[in-house]
Amino acid sequence: MKIIYSALLLTLLLLFSDAPAEGQPGHSITVIPENAAEIKLRLAYHVGNQQFIKDSITTDKEGKGRFYGSDKLNPGVYMIVLPDNRFFEFLLGEDQHFDVRFDMNDPVASLSFTGSDENSRFVAYQRRWKTLQEEAAKISGRLTGLQQGSPEATAVRKELAEQEAKMKQYLMETADANRGALLGAIARSVIPVEIISPSVPPGTHNPDSVGRLLSYLYYKEHFFDNIDFSEPGLIRSPVLGGRLDQFFRQVVIQMPDSIIKETDRLLEKCSANPDVFQYVAVWLMNSYASSEIMGHDAVVVHLADMVYLAGKAPWASEEYISDLKQRIARIRPNLIGVKATELLMNSFSGHYVSLYDIDAEFTIIYFWEPDCGHCKEATPVLKEYYEKNKASGIEVFAVCTHHDKEKWEKYIVDNGLTWINGWDPQRMSRFDYFYNVESTPLIYILDRNKKIIAKRLGVENVASFIEAYRILGVH
Repeated sequence: MKIIYSALLLTLLLLFSDAPAEGQPGHSITVIPENAAEIKLRLAYHVGNQQFIKDSITTDKEGKGRFYGSDKLNPGVYMIVLPDNRFFEFLLGEDQHFDVRFDMNDPVASLSFTGSDENSRFVAYQRRWKTLQEEAAKISGRLTGLQQGSPEATAVRKELAEQEAKMKQYLMETADANRGALLGAIARSVIPVEIISPSVPPGTHNPDSVGRLLSYLYYKEHFFDNIDFSEPGLIRSPVLGGRLDQFFRQVVIQMPDSIIKETDRLLEKCSANPDVFQYVAVWLMNSYASSEIMGHDAVVVHLADMVYLAGKAPWASEEYISDLKQRIARIRPNLIGVKATELLMNSFSGHYVSLYDIDAEFTIIYFWEPDCGHCKEATPVLKEYYEKNKASGIEVFAVCTHHDKEKWEKYIVDNGLTWINGWDPQRMSRFDYFYNVESTPLIYILDRNKKIIAKRLGVENVASFIEAYRILGVH
């Protein structure tokens, strides 16, 4: 299910405006590429897995150029992008007045800084880390072709473990030596979460499964241990966005309750720094407002309630908050797990029908129109399923969203629609509001107690969903 609401999506670009930072005002970065006169250079920065251009210059006849401005740039990992799109990275923190030198033939290997001790350390860190990674890759490559468990493989794995310990030690030393600086936060973020061997009580049924579960819970609980949420420079780096993406897409179980628990925990972690809090809150809202997974709109409602509508989003405009409030009001009544709102309306049979009076194991609410092109494709498919399964506890409550009664009646007769055909052209039941009907066809599936168990399914997925629901024995 895709629930993209353009008014609901607050772009991350709100974070990109460069407000003045503390300390010495302005930035001045002199770039000196050797033997490269009159070439175009671009200044760019990271936000998550994306890169954005901040400025561009052309070097003079002597091969010098300068990026400068009256305000400091927001801290982060920045890049100098060369004409052929090669680039190198450097750090911007409080120190934003320095020179950069490099050779166009090999900019990364020749890179040096004058006037920026942190960037000199960053260059040394990058080179050393690259060497350690290459050494680990060579050791790992020697495992190819070795039989698992053989003495040779065991020896290589021991050597690899020693190399990984060496790498972790280097990261820890770098992080400690640069505590309080962006370099320290970056080095610490690379340190992997320690994997523990959980203690499973003796006599536990399925101890291996329990052990794996305990390991997963520990890993999830400590996933962000090495992320410094007080460091705003991580916003403009590959670090924070990458970790958020990995955690919420690969680690957390994709169930609303599980996700909501982790969003609350994460927002609490970053509450000390308003910039980091804003970035994380916006990232979460954007991610789940555009999610295609059914039920994730519950996360959107929760984030709206806990952050945006609770007055904790000073970056959001009054117009955005007002629109969000209206959107959430339309989503809230039809979340998965909520009892469906009563539908009481006239019908093709000439008498009033009530959703709550339907006695069926599953009730499919089907919003449609006679002239809707997609409905003309979906209705015959749903009809075929209904005719084959109505005797086994399936009922359809079809609501026409069009006001032309003649077209509605003709379509029902011509197509032999024998399910419950509701008629409410004045929308007295407010079905459009309570079921957030913005387009057709639209399907909801209810259980016997009229609790919403699925929504916005494609008609081709109705049969498989109900079958799986029955097999799982969910009640």
